[in-house]
Amino acid sequence: MSKKIFNPTDWQPTESTKQPKIIQPAKSIPIENSGQADIDVITQRIEAASVDIAPSYADWRDLGFALADELGESGRAYYHRLSRFYQEYNSTEADKQFDACLKAHGNGVSIKTFYHLAKAAGVNVGIPKVKETSPSPLGEGFRVRSENAETEETSENETSTQLCSIPSEIFDQLPDLLRRITVKGTSPEDKDILLLGSLVSMSACLPNVYGVYAEREVFANLFLFVTAQASAGKGRLTLCRKLVEPIHKALREQNRAEFESYQRDLTEYAAAKSDKVNMEKPQEPPLKMLVIPANNSATGLFQILNDNNGKGLIFETEGDTLAQTFKSEHGNYSDGFRKAFHHETITYNRRKDREYVEIDMPRLSALLSGTPKQVSALIPNAENGLFSRFIFYFMNIRYEWKDVFAGESGQTLDNYFDHLGAQFHELHKCLESQDKPMRFCLTVSQQQQFNNYFEQTQIQYIELCGEDYIGTVRRLGLITFRIAMILTTLRIMDNGELRSPLVCSDTDFNIAMGMVKVLVQHAAHVFQQLPTDTTAKVQPNQKQQFLNMLPTEFDRQTYLSVAQKLNIPAKTAEKQIARFAKTGLINHYAQNQYRKSS
Repeated sequence: MSKKIFNPTDWQPTESTKQPKIIQPAKSIPIENSGQADIDVITQRIEAASVDIAPSYADWRDLGFALADELGESGRAYYHRLSRFYQEYNSTEADKQFDACLKAHGNGVSIKTFYHLAKAAGVNVGIPKVKETSPSPLGEGFRVRSENAETEETSENETSTQLCSIPSEIFDQLPDLLRRITVKGTSPEDKDILLLGSLVSMSACLPNVYGVYAEREVFANLFLFVTAQASAGKGRLTLCRKLVEPIHKALREQNRAEFESYQRDLTEYAAAKSDKVNMEKPQEPPLKMLVIPANNSATGLFQILNDNNGKGLIFETEGDTLAQTFKSEHGNYSDGFRKAFHHETITYNRRKDREYVEIDMPRLSALLSGTPKQVSALIPNAENGLFSRFIFYFMNIRYEWKDVFAGESGQTLDNYFDHLGAQFHELHKCLESQDKPMRFCLTVSQQQQFNNYFEQTQIQYIELCGEDYIGTVRRLGLITFRIAMILTTLRIMDNGELRSPLVCSDTDFNIAMGMVKVLVQHAAHVFQQLPTDTTAKVQPNQKQQFLNMLPTEFDRQTYLSVAQKLNIPAKTAEKQIARFAKTGLINHYAQNQYRKSS
């Protein structure tokens, strides 16, 4: 199917003489302004990738509008350079189309469409740049930035692997404590990791709150892995530890006092002589703490968990700490780590006293961060059950310098989060003092919405990522339930109502569901970086690429063109489109007309 010629009379035509044509599609032209320079850079990237960014006629037409609107006649060369990757490219036809676009004056289509099409085709559209003021003393190629210069970016985001962030409207509806935490976020990604890091840290500190999920008693504990390239900003997670630091310090102080008392009793016992027969030897007190170091032996970790009634938080900003521990001779507690997610009994032998120990209902939370390679080091393959137990968040990296002197109000972030931690400690003490546990639950309507969403999501992601991903979707259901539990418990600080059952409000239910719709995409992205089966005709990550590269609306010729770029045979592509339609990922709404599901 050829791309039909656009009729300019449909788009407010004006009188214009025919402009001279450029017949060398790959030839560069002189750069006249910074906007054109950006377009030239992106065009070179598209050429390097040999990708057709406008496979459908509608996209091709709008691309012409965008270039004509931004560059006028100068856009013709770029139109040819970008059109020539279409299988049936014809320079004469392209000239006629661009003439029509010039006459129509775009009718509102701007250069943003060019960036959108490039990004949708998987091309990096980020061009961070700084205003130049004077030659740099550092030599050629360096520039000095003036005081008032601002970092500029293209109209689209900075990287081709941009993943969606949590919807901004969610942050205004959060419980007050979380709202005050996330207001310190300096970007959408920063707000996201402050929210997730806070939820996970606090998930280890909600005593006497439980729910029933799949007919089993569950607590709020969560596992989180924030992954990003170095210097992407994941270090901000350390602020989240301050929210639970008062609880950790209180336990350490209690342990210190108990140990001092034990030492005195031990001294008295040692000093006794004939009376020892009637004296009981003092027992060393349990080692009290909340934050448990990941760099531990298996027995050491389990003993600390046992000493703390099965409760604890592993908080490591370098994920390879845990990965290296799992690889050591005595530190591989991966089995117990996985069991703790579902509160399954952990057993171990304590050599010192030749004692067999059982930890019933362990309630362990974990927060890790690291680079994508550190994820692979911890979780070597897609079949590892550890992967599905984690919330994964992949941070988009922003190529901009942040003002490191902004927000100087006399209060540091450390002091700000210390203050919030003290307030959360009061809630912890209040929950701990309850005579009876409080049960969290969803309403009947919420349960139905929950089941409907995860039933459909399971179908779709099995199709996209394969059967190994089914555990991730199912455990994301449990994770969503736990997030709703935490949100509902934090509302106690807003309304002062301590009651059982703790019924989830529609607001908190919608927040949890809105979050998981983002998190399932982040988990799929990280999952697809792990080793996969190489025997399938269409690999799971290739299916996702295929779906991502399809425009919002498309026909058979369009999807076959996309499939060819990915080296997917036409017959296989047809079957894949049929499966996408069957699982609800696309809607086959008319003859040879398809639309991607929102």
